[in-house]
Amino acid sequence: MTSKSEIKDGMRIEWNVSIPMDDGLVLRADVFRPPQAGQYPVILTYGIYAKGLSFQEGYPRQWEKMVADHPEILQGSTNKYQNWEVTDPERWVPHGYAVVRVDSRGAGWSPGLMDPNSPREIEDLHLCIEWAGTQPWSNGKVGMLGISYYASNQWRVAGKHPPHLVAILPWEGQERPVPRLQLPRRHPEPSFQELWAKHQVVEVQYGRGQRARKNSNTGESVAGPVTLSDEELAKNRLNAFEELKKHPLDDQCFARARPISPG
Repeated sequence: MTSKSEIKDGMRIEWNVSIPMDDGLVLRADVFRPPQAGQYPVILTYGIYAKGLSFQEGYPRQWEKMVADHPEILQGSTNKYQNWEVTDPERWVPHGYAVVRVDSRGAGWSPGLMDPNSPREIEDLHLCIEWAGTQPWSNGKVGMLGISYYASNQWRVAGKHPPHLVAILPWEGQERPVPRLQLPRRHPEPSFQELWAKHQVVEVQYGRGQRARKNSNTGESVAGPVTLSDEELAKNRLNAFEELKKHPLDDQCFARARPISPG
């Protein structure tokens, strides 16, 4: 599989760029940068929500509410590259930044076992930061900016001190999962974690292929170029909600998600 490059909307866009991991797996990223040759600071995100799924199509009610409350969002950008909880490249690239969006292992266009918020994801993110910091179009300075999932992993990877990470800007991100806040209460309503795992995560797992939504910019599936069976998909993921139910107390499962203390 090869990446595709084009100049569009004042940016050089590279779709599905390969980022090799230390175990032989290849993750996929979209890179938005100025069309002029040069070296630029990087804003990087790594997450589970499929880099090719537009905000407007993936979360239409939230988009409509946001635009109704803040109509200025529609000014100064085509909004074609808006994604859930990450930065809009059309607002940063003109100011001399490169924007890198990486699909986490098992999500979007990145194959592998989907294991949300796991130590393996943080190892991957560390490698992605170092990859971005050493590309010919990078000036060696990588920052992270994102909300929720994209905020939580910033804390954890920063504790590993990647040499090229110079700044993080986490919004609304938890430091680590809190069991009592995630598990179901005694009333019948499902917990956030249960709904999240069922609707936001499984729908964009790598391998949903033709059964997933399409990237409105490329026409390709947001969940990879192959279509796997339900059985194959189930083998390639850990259900975050079911895994959480196995650990109702603050045990080693949650200790692994804590940031590493600076030292």
